[in-house]
Amino acid sequence: MTPIIISQQTARRFVLGKQGLWPGRRWKGRNGTAQAINTCEAVQLDPLIVIARSQDITLHSRVLDYKPEYLYDVAYKQRKFFDYGGWLAMYPMRDLPYWRTHMERRAKDSYVSRFVKEHKKLLDEVRAELRKRGPLGNRDFDGNRVQSWSYRGRKETSVALFDMWLSGELMMHHRDGFNRVYDFRENIAPKEFDYVATEKEAEEYFARKAVAFYGLKREATMRGELNYHLYRDYSKAETMKLVEAWKESGMARQVQIEGGRDAYLVLAEDVAALESLERGRIPKGWNPKETTTLEEVTFLAPLDIVSARGRAKKLFDFEYTWEVYTPAHKRRWGYYVLPILYGDDLVARLDPKLDRATMTLEIKGFWHEDDAPVKDVEFANALAKGLIRFAKFLGAERIDFNAIKPMSLRKHVSAAVKKGL
Repeated sequence: MTPIIISQQTARRFVLGKQGLWPGRRWKGRNGTAQAINTCEAVQLDPLIVIARSQDITLHSRVLDYKPEYLYDVAYKQRKFFDYGGWLAMYPMRDLPYWRTHMERRAKDSYVSRFVKEHKKLLDEVRAELRKRGPLGNRDFDGNRVQSWSYRGRKETSVALFDMWLSGELMMHHRDGFNRVYDFRENIAPKEFDYVATEKEAEEYFARKAVAFYGLKREATMRGELNYHLYRDYSKAETMKLVEAWKESGMARQVQIEGGRDAYLVLAEDVAALESLERGRIPKGWNPKETTTLEEVTFLAPLDIVSARGRAKKLFDFEYTWEVYTPAHKRRWGYYVLPILYGDDLVARLDPKLDRATMTLEIKGFWHEDDAPVKDVEFANALAKGLIRFAKFLGAERIDFNAIKPMSLRKHVSAAVKKGL
């Protein structure tokens, strides 16, 4: 079948729209938080909190009136989602049967099974405590320290809990801050989702999920997705055979972006949205509830799927690296830099910090692209509106604009914010 040819603008808008970022926020509140995660397929989790955790910035950029407690509520009280993986993310509960295929294989991995075989008595003691006392976290156990450093924990009991979680025996009952509190899977997972899918079912499910998550998924990267999700080593030939089968069955279509060589996959049900975008129309169901991204900029989280790990360069010709783990003297921009989405493009970056003593949102740095419309009043107003919403989300009472340049932009933004904050 002939590939679908789309413009770079259509590609950007489609990827942004699939992730609920363009043309503006289309979900609201607690229920909207659940709708956003379901539609976006996953939200990556990270423990670091500078101004807010990455996952909360991700949801703030998609959900009107979002509050961090909404994420834990829909996941750990309503049980609509669960967190899992070395690439830690929050997933819809409907994914669990397919992840259980992964979990069963993970349990046999030498990294997990070696510890399990050497600490059977310890694992039995952990199980006994969970049955006796209910949901428990690492802090609830007195355990021996591990002999060597492990990212899974400093105590043998924490490693045991983590391995039981990787294997699917335990799930996250809730989090205390970001600390894990575990319980047995059967006590948490809704019965309709607590089963193990077949390998074939999991294979197709995760393929569809990967394409839906990225919007446009490079065919050449599908092998890595299958290897990770199915926890096995697919050959290149095996992967390409599967890709061709998915296209022949009508599950996916091949897409190419004008001027590019890469072949992408898009789900068949999303072709209509691509066609609408090519005609200059907003796809059905994408209309924002309030402002558009032209009326109000959006700050993207450090781990946002549309811009992290080099994707900003491919989609927007925008250089972005999360420099939080980069030594200070090697940073190009700043400690916790966020890309700024204006319309359908990434036009600038800012490095925000929340001074909790004075509840001031400090802009430590601001860097705009050469072609960013920094002299336009419309952009200044959009930036001001974005800062007002972001400050309210953080609970900030004032904003320090000193790093914003040029001076004309700073003055306009400052005046507009003072009227609205």
